[in-house]
Amino acid sequence: MTIKNKKVLVTGADGFIGSHLTEALVKEGAKVKALSYYNSFNSWGWLEDINCLNEIEVLTGDIRDPHYCKKIIRNVDVIFHLAALIAIPYSYIAPDSYVDTNIKGTLNICQAALENTCQRIIHCSTSEVYGTARYVPIDENHPLQPQSPYSATKIAADAIAMSFYHSFDLPLTIARPFNTYGPRQSARAVIPTIITQLLSGKKEIKLGALHPTRDLGFVKDTVKGFIEIAKSDRTIGETINIATQSEISIGDLAQKIMNILSTEAKIEKDKIRLRPEKSEVERLLGSNKKIIKLTNWNPKYTLDEGLRETIEWFKDKDNLRNYKPDIYNV
Repeated sequence: MTIKNKKVLVTGADGFIGSHLTEALVKEGAKVKALSYYNSFNSWGWLEDINCLNEIEVLTGDIRDPHYCKKIIRNVDVIFHLAALIAIPYSYIAPDSYVDTNIKGTLNICQAALENTCQRIIHCSTSEVYGTARYVPIDENHPLQPQSPYSATKIAADAIAMSFYHSFDLPLTIARPFNTYGPRQSARAVIPTIITQLLSGKKEIKLGALHPTRDLGFVKDTVKGFIEIAKSDRTIGETINIATQSEISIGDLAQKIMNILSTEAKIEKDKIRLRPEKSEVERLLGSNKKIIKLTNWNPKYTLDEGLRETIEWFKDKDNLRNYKPDIYNV
């Protein structure tokens, strides 16, 4: 299918990936409705930083309300469902919130999509559902391992979403990005944590475990993956990784960022940032064989290219002031 001139809803549009996806969809010629989580400050999150704000319709609300979901999905052709609670450490503290948003919220979106006969639904999953790799590269048949309350709710959300395909022929695809990074990423993620501490002049930076490896994809590649998945009818009813099929340890990543910034700092292991032992995902290295086979997607950015673009964005003082490098954000 073509995206041009389609009426598209992006949930979680005010977030990191969602704001980049909104921009990319506008460039594709879509008529975009962008859902931002309602708050009394009238803040639209990262949507306020995009370059096409006057070309989209911004909605504010909550996917936990099934009646609201039915209202905003009326006459929508395509849904990109990204709205979720995502911070793993906070899921140890407030797991019930994750059940309400990630599971029940996904149910509400799927039910509303079904009743409004949407043409395509792309549900955003996460590589965290795989847990520590039992084999690499991790393909879509890898066992799912709930190593945190967050990943457990995403596994459940994926199952709810796919059940609507099997039960009701809802034209749905699960897009499963591995570790996405780039401009506007939350301070809770490791790359902004490293960059903001270094740019603030710290000679000792605090991190959690250094040995786990991650498959890091630049955000522009990730959102291109979402769009190419939506364009391909061959992806309906499928779960599809968006991965680079390469990995790097957190320790080596920190050193790479220091090299790009031409600076050095001592890395201090901060106990508060460590996950419980059995909850740590030790290795993530994803297979991208399926997405390449079924769509026109290929990653365009190397890790060095993506990191340089990300660092340049953080160097802007107006962007950097949105972050608090002295505070560990769970």
